[in-house]
Amino acid sequence: MPHVEIDGLTKDYAAGSFALKTKRVLDHLTLTIDEGEIFGLIGPNGAGKTTTLKLLMGLIFPTEGSAKILDKPVGDLSVKAEIGFLPEQPYFYDYLTGRELLDYFGQLFGMSREARRQRIEELLRRVDLVEAGDVQLRKYSKGMTQRLGVAQAILNRPRIAFLDEPMSGLDPMGRRDMTTLIRDLHRDGCTVLFCSHILPDVEALCSRVAILNQGKKVKEGKLADILDLSLTIEVVLANVSGPLEQSLAGIAKNLQRLGERMKVELEDQGALQGVLGLVQQNGASLVSVHSVKQTLEDYFVREVARPGAEQS
Repeated sequence: MPHVEIDGLTKDYAAGSFALKTKRVLDHLTLTIDEGEIFGLIGPNGAGKTTTLKLLMGLIFPTEGSAKILDKPVGDLSVKAEIGFLPEQPYFYDYLTGRELLDYFGQLFGMSREARRQRIEELLRRVDLVEAGDVQLRKYSKGMTQRLGVAQAILNRPRIAFLDEPMSGLDPMGRRDMTTLIRDLHRDGCTVLFCSHILPDVEALCSRVAILNQGKKVKEGKLADILDLSLTIEVVLANVSGPLEQSLAGIAKNLQRLGERMKVELEDQGALQGVLGLVQQNGASLVSVHSVKQTLEDYFVREVARPGAEQS
């Protein structure tokens, strides 16, 4: 059963003097997220990622479209107990300690005192905040606040977790621990939808992603399909003359000077054979040949960051 169903979700905000104009920040987004998936929502700043999560949480209301969570409309109170949420920039009552904050949220969920105590200690260990559990939040660093925010998001053992930039403010060790935590949630059967601009983390965690740009879905699917498993062939040459460089420009995807050498990026084996023939004819030297798998970051920079990227 799909855990999240989004159908034509659209959000406009008033803009300009006297709110006579509107700005569309999300444009007819349609997505389905299956039970147990780790699904990534990525895109540049202002792409509509956070807006999507806020709409799913019922914090704002759509201009058009609808969404369901666990086969119930967004806003159904019975679904709230099944959701965990980490906002992009969590802000908590900073005069409370970490333990007190988690205890407060546990009471909101109706957990017994003993259940709260056990769950809080378990989570403080998981997010490495045991020693800081009795420290007031005003003394927490950004990374510590982020880790506590994740703890509160999964306090109720949610069936679905919405995490907005969960890696934000974390050092490399913290990012590694967060990656492990998200994988543990997945192993326990929790569906995870998270937004991130840290593309290697998305690539490491997600089975599927949707890429947003200027409020529109640019691409959606399995990473292997999006990235296209065809490899880029990278050739490094030495002693490249001017005429040879001109000939290579007609074959290569990209040419780059590396001091006295030249890096040539090719799309396929046919192009490689053409380059090898030109090298032999022009007296150049072949330094190396190897295949490079396209990464999510490569795709993002090429297809999304460029102006005028269109939905597909």
